[in-house]
Amino acid sequence: MISPATHPPPNELTTPSPLLDPQGNLKQVGWSRQPLLDCNLEAARVYPLRGFHRWRIKRWDYYGVTTATRFFSFTLADIGYLQQVFAYVVNFESGECHEETLTLPLGRRVYLPLNSSEGKSTFDNGRVRLIFDAEAQGRRLQINWQRFAGRYLAAEIFLHMPPQHESMNIVIPIEGKRFYHNRKANCLPAHGWVEYAGERFELEPQTALGNLDWGRGIWAYRSFWVWASASAFLPDGRTLGLNLGYGFGDTSAATENAVVLDGRIHKLGAVDFAYDPHCLKSPWKMTSPDGRLALDFVPSIERVAKTDLLVLSSEVHQIFGFYRGTFLADDGERINLEGLRGFVEEHHAKW
Repeated sequence: MISPATHPPPNELTTPSPLLDPQGNLKQVGWSRQPLLDCNLEAARVYPLRGFHRWRIKRWDYYGVTTATRFFSFTLADIGYLQQVFAYVVNFESGECHEETLTLPLGRRVYLPLNSSEGKSTFDNGRVRLIFDAEAQGRRLQINWQRFAGRYLAAEIFLHMPPQHESMNIVIPIEGKRFYHNRKANCLPAHGWVEYAGERFELEPQTALGNLDWGRGIWAYRSFWVWASASAFLPDGRTLGLNLGYGFGDTSAATENAVVLDGRIHKLGAVDFAYDPHCLKSPWKMTSPDGRLALDFVPSIERVAKTDLLVLSSEVHQIFGFYRGTFLADDGERINLEGLRGFVEEHHAKW
C-alpha cells in the first residue's frame, strides 16, 4: 500500500521573502500552501532596457463560480501590450456559452495589485465595471456589464476564503530570468447572486463553489499549457478541488498538481495527461506515476476563445465535463470520484 505521508512533498516553501532579488533572480523556487512571496515585479531584470519589462510582464485575476446549472467567470488581465476584461456564462443544461471581451491595446484602465492577499482589482469605463476586493475572510466580486452579449449581466458575490483555507502557490523559472508565479484556490463557498438575461441566480455556500486563478510572471513569447480544475462536493458533504497542469517552465523543483480536500492541500508530484489534441472532446486520462491519482475526464461542453492581433495571439479551448476515478489522500484514505463536475483547458499563446 502507498503511504504518501511518509514522503514529504518536495520543495515546499515555508519562509516569506521577496519574489525577486535586486538582480532579478528568483529568491525561492517551489510551492507553498499559503502565499508567502512579496511579488516585487519592479525588480524584474530579463532585458537590458528596464523600461521594456512593462510590456513583457503578464498579470491576471480570474474567478469562476460553479453551480448545479451554470458556470460564471470574470477576469481582469494585463499582458503588457494590452489589457483584457472578459466574462462568460456556461449553461450546463443547454450547452450554450455566452462571452464578452473588452480588449484595450496599450490600456491603463485595469488596475491589479501586486499581491494576491490584499487590495482591489478594478476596471470601470462607465458601461462595464468589475471590482475584485480581497478581504480578510474572502473575496468580494462586484460585476455590472450593461451590454454583455446583447444582454445585462450583474453580480454581487462573496467567496469565503478564511486564512486557514489552503491554496496552491507556485513559483518556477521558465527560461533565463523569466518566471511563473501563480496562486490557485479551489472550493471557495459562494454567497450572493448573479443576474443574467432577465434571470436571477441565488448563490448559496451549500451548492455553489468558487475558484481563483491569480497569475503573475514573464513568459516566453510562445507559450502553451494544459490546466485541469474542479471545485465540487463529495457525497459525504466534503469539498474536493482539483488543480493539475503542465506545459511550461522548469517543474523539477515543483509542480502545481494538487488535490484540495476540505480546504487542505494534498500535494502531488508529476501527473501524466493522455488526450487527443486534435479532438479535445474525446475522453482524457490523468494519472500519477506513484499511483495516488487515476482519473478519467468525460467532456461535454467546449468553450473556445480566440484573440488574433498579428504578433499577439491566444487560443483557449476550455472543455467542461465530469471526472471519475480515485485519489489517495495524505493519510491513506482512498477517495472515489464519480461525476465530479469540472473542466480541462488547452491554451496556445504568442505574447
